Amino acid sequence: MLKYFEWSFGILILGMSLAFWRGEAAHNGAGFTFLFYAFVICVLEVSLSFDNAVINATKLEKMTPVWRRRFLTWGIAIAVFGMRFVFPIAIVSVFSGISAFEVLKLALDNPDSYAEHLAQSHVGISSFGGTFLMMLFFEFMLDSKKQLHWIPAAEKPLLNIGKIPFAPTILTFLALLLIQVFLPSEERIVSMFSGTVGILLHLLIHGISLKLERMAEHENVFAIKHAGLAAFIYLELIDASFSLDGVLGAFALTKDVVIIAIGLAVGAFFVRSLTIMLVERKTLQKLVYITHGAYWAIGALAAIMLLSTITEIPEVVTGLIGMVLILASAYSSYKHDAVNGK
Repeated sequence: MLKYFEWSFGILILGMSLAFWRGEAAHNGAGFTFLFYAFVICVLEVSLSFDNAVINATKLEKMTPVWRRRFLTWGIAIAVFGMRFVFPIAIVSVFSGISAFEVLKLALDNPDSYAEHLAQSHVGISSFGGTFLMMLFFEFMLDSKKQLHWIPAAEKPLLNIGKIPFAPTILTFLALLLIQVFLPSEERIVSMFSGTVGILLHLLIHGISLKLERMAEHENVFAIKHAGLAAFIYLELIDASFSLDGVLGAFALTKDVVIIAIGLAVGAFFVRSLTIMLVERKTLQKLVYITHGAYWAIGALAAIMLLSTITEIPEVVTGLIGMVLILASAYSSYKHDAVNGK
């Protein structure tokens, strides 16, 4: 399996070298401290995004070879530079009213001020990411076509709820409304606006992607050409939602955006390598419940992001919950195979 991670380990060595150099350039003797911060951020990113890799793999299996290669090449550039560096700057610019260029200058020249602005944008960021991921969770759990259940006691009742028209949207919006009860009045508008944007954006992109997939099955030329693009955009938005939590968590360790970008970028490479391994080794077919575990982890992350708007939740809790759910679903998959003699 190590062959899938050769590039990632190479990027790890390069990234840690850059982190050490950055530390020495900033403060004499701080190289190992900065290297440590970058490594911990990398580990945090991988632990928070393991379920992201599983979801990526489920979508990639349905994509054409051309778009699969584009996701693993163009996608990594967007994931590393766009979603983990440019995207947070754009968000701070939107919520603070400062131009993106000024925010970039703050990030590089005055990281404490940038971190303060980012913290002030936390409610909007978490409301957007939380609702987007919660829609993803409910779209899977309430799907009437889903026949395999990892936790039947919880998943079967959800299927009954799924018979209600627009159930994923209604449930997500109710969760967003519930959070408003505990938020200060001055933050409710930001939370409602950001959360509603997350819901609408998911409906738009997921709807277009699903429609094109169905049209492509009937050999519609337009759909065949554009279904891959829609799926690509959808995956990048999912990745963006996952990366938000990692970006916010990284500032608990260091305010140096270069070190944060290095750690998150290295982590993103490992997540992509893990995605490739899951697809090529057909792990999702072998571990029948691991997709369910990933979606439960997404549901947990979505709930935590919404709850984090009203109370602080350590990133280690988020990472551990996701990892436990993934490992538990993998264990259940092995037991399922053993019982069925596979």
